[in-house]
Amino acid sequence: MKRNLLIAAMFLASAAFAAAQIGAAPSTDVLGAHLNYGRGCAACHAPHSGARGNGDYKGADSNTGNEILWGEDVGSLFSQTILSGGTLARTGGAQTSYTETLPASMMATTPDVTGMLTCLSCHDGNYAKGAMMKNVLYEQSLLSSNYGTSPIPTLLGNDGTSVGNYLNDHPVGLNAIVTCGGQYNWDCTESAGVISMTGANSSRFVTNYGFFVALGVNGSNAVVVCTTCHNQHSMNVVKVTNGAKSGLTSGNYTTFFFILAPYNVQDQSAGSNQTAQFCRQCHGGEANESNGSTAVTNW
Repeated sequence: MKRNLLIAAMFLASAAFAAAQIGAAPSTDVLGAHLNYGRGCAACHAPHSGARGNGDYKGADSNTGNEILWGEDVGSLFSQTILSGGTLARTGGAQTSYTETLPASMMATTPDVTGMLTCLSCHDGNYAKGAMMKNVLYEQSLLSSNYGTSPIPTLLGNDGTSVGNYLNDHPVGLNAIVTCGGQYNWDCTESAGVISMTGANSSRFVTNYGFFVALGVNGSNAVVVCTTCHNQHSMNVVKVTNGAKSGLTSGNYTTFFFILAPYNVQDQSAGSNQTAQFCRQCHGGEANESNGSTAVTNW
């Protein structure tokens, strides 16, 4: 009898743990802020005529709409150079910053086309001004217990510091290369720009959390672009399937800021580390598995 009660208690505890991991399905549309005040998909993907179809054509993008039916004018961004990451960004332990020269056309074949140009056409306040943005974080009213009361900006290059400053933004672009091995990286392997989490520590991390990031492939390099961390089509929920990419229980998980993995900043449990786990996907040197800890993903 005692044995049966113990088994039942363990089952209930396991069920409660799984429920804590998996958030309830959101009652709001998953596009969230990208509903664009009711315009929806057509605000970004014009069904006809690209930026002309949205009345936003300024004359510099002769191929407007030819790539993913993009309906925002990106011409002001062509060939512009941004310096991101600041002097404290590390690559192999060295202090550096990251220079990105944006493509000269939406028809270029590099991952910074649909991974950066498209995003910056709305989220840049320096070269691409005035693209329907209010420059205030959509979700801030939901996060009053986690964040301060000052407005949180959404326009890069125009965030209250000097206009054109990207040094306080995460490294992005074709020079923001993710590698394997060394003090700061995972014991992974890389082939033709594709990272495989096959090492003892990295494979254990995938079991404990996952490898959700969508790194861009530029030649033989894996690189960080905006869509490496963000899924622009789902602001508040991410679907996880237990398997090769994650050892988490299958289901819908809460996320914020269009992050493409479990990332619930409202979880204020003392030991919650899910948001740290997200960053550790690329920053393997800071992970539990690389530092002798047996901690898994705590919720």
